[in-house]
Amino acid sequence: MTGGIEEQMQLLRSRAAELSLREDWKEYINLYSHLISLCDHHHHHHHHSPGSDAKLHKTLCLALSNRAEARSRLRELSGALEDCDRVLEIDPTHLKALICKGKILLDLDRYTQASDCFQRALVYQGTGNAEALRRLLERCRRLEAQSRTGSLDISDWLLNGFGGNPPELAEYVGPVEVRRSANGGRGLSATKSVEAGTPLVITRAIAIGRGILPEKAGGSGESARMVMWKDFVDKIFDATEKCSRTLYLIYTLSAGDEEGDPGIPDMGLFSPEASKESFFLENKEPDVDKILKVLDVNCLTEEAFSAKVLGKNSGYCGFGLWILPSFVNHSCCPNARRLHIGDRVVVHASRDVKAGEEITFAYFDVLSPLSKRREMMSKRWQFHCHCERCRFEEKVFLVQELREIEMALESGSDAGGVVARLEEGMRKWMVKGREKGFLRASFWTAYSGVYESEKLIRKWGRQVPAEAVVAESVAEAVGGDERVLKVLLGRLKKKGGIGGSAGGGLQMERAMRLGRGTYGKVAKKQGMRTLLELALASNAH
Repeated sequence: MTGGIEEQMQLLRSRAAELSLREDWKEYINLYSHLISLCDHHHHHHHHSPGSDAKLHKTLCLALSNRAEARSRLRELSGALEDCDRVLEIDPTHLKALICKGKILLDLDRYTQASDCFQRALVYQGTGNAEALRRLLERCRRLEAQSRTGSLDISDWLLNGFGGNPPELAEYVGPVEVRRSANGGRGLSATKSVEAGTPLVITRAIAIGRGILPEKAGGSGESARMVMWKDFVDKIFDATEKCSRTLYLIYTLSAGDEEGDPGIPDMGLFSPEASKESFFLENKEPDVDKILKVLDVNCLTEEAFSAKVLGKNSGYCGFGLWILPSFVNHSCCPNARRLHIGDRVVVHASRDVKAGEEITFAYFDVLSPLSKRREMMSKRWQFHCHCERCRFEEKVFLVQELREIEMALESGSDAGGVVARLEEGMRKWMVKGREKGFLRASFWTAYSGVYESEKLIRKWGRQVPAEAVVAESVAEAVGGDERVLKVLLGRLKKKGGIGGSAGGGLQMERAMRLGRGTYGKVAKKQGMRTLLELALASNAH
């Protein structure tokens, strides 16, 4: 009975080989879908001998596993998984389906389940695939360990000058959860106290738009950006059509015009292991209007004040949608930064964070006075910040002398004079602790102006605190910042301390600590030194 189908199978397989060479996966899938329905039809409508039954099963399994591979190439992962599962119901030892399923689960960040598939494949396979399978298992175990702890080490990549592919990072949700924000709406908060540099979230983008923008401002740059944006939006819609989990997660984000209460999502939803049932949607058709609004409010640009992109080309611009980081609100005394590595973003604490504290980014340059920040908020971001720093500075800016100091800074007065007056003023007004850091951050341009000029240091040295003291004070108030780090490193280099000479050890340790707040705990000592050297080199240009 299977004679006819075997001939068809031969024809279809040679046609499939052609399509595979052309990488026409859509047509390849159609071809195997046709073969699968032929097998199903035969199975239901004909009586078989045990021998022909086994042949039919073998044909069906091969067709399903080939279709699964093609579907996974087109990122139709849930359909590909269904195909693999169907094969494994018929033949639990089917090697191709086990390996294909393992790779898809690995791609979906479900490391334990992927491990299980590769482990079973190792048991059933001959000598052929053993080495490749062991490598896949090793990858799963490494990523699974990382997904539990969030600890990562990109030292090799750094020391290799960002050569080759970016290191593979696991999905990780650290000690954070979505809660009501003190400023209304929702935000991400720390569930336990963590120190500067601790990873809080590591996650892959739903989609990214990247490109090199033309140097000249004006028309061409704008149209290039529009093309990038359109391409990015297409990728988002493609992802939501292929995966209901993606669509569901996008719907958890604010569309900026909430009618009702958007509700607090369960943190379990953000785990790649979350069950399919968690993502039930009555309407699987993406709501185009809502998604466009979500993208408008939640996309993050890679080149931002609170971000650092590693291993990128110059002149390049990128933006993307990362779900959990989109819940992070703004503060002028932020406590988190992000590091972009490939399509993943690592959100880390940029200063010590207490349990219950809301996790915040700087949406714009917070190393500037209150008036400048207010201007930025209303112009670009249309909101009013009521963070601890803004409230403190509102009060203290009632002091006439402070307003005069700010005017002196704006009129381009001698930076040393501005710093000396501010330091003297803070003593007079009894400004202590973190609040000192707030004001030093507001007048950072004056401090950096002094530290970068030997002439001003000679003139004002006694009235200006040491750069390390100010750098630490600013970092404690507004978190690590690359500009502050560069100034500290620049002074260290002039004093001969960055090469690790005697006396430079303590200062170097301070720089390392500031480095961890700025880039996160992502590298061992040697790797972190490389990051610091890169920061210093970029300062010289």
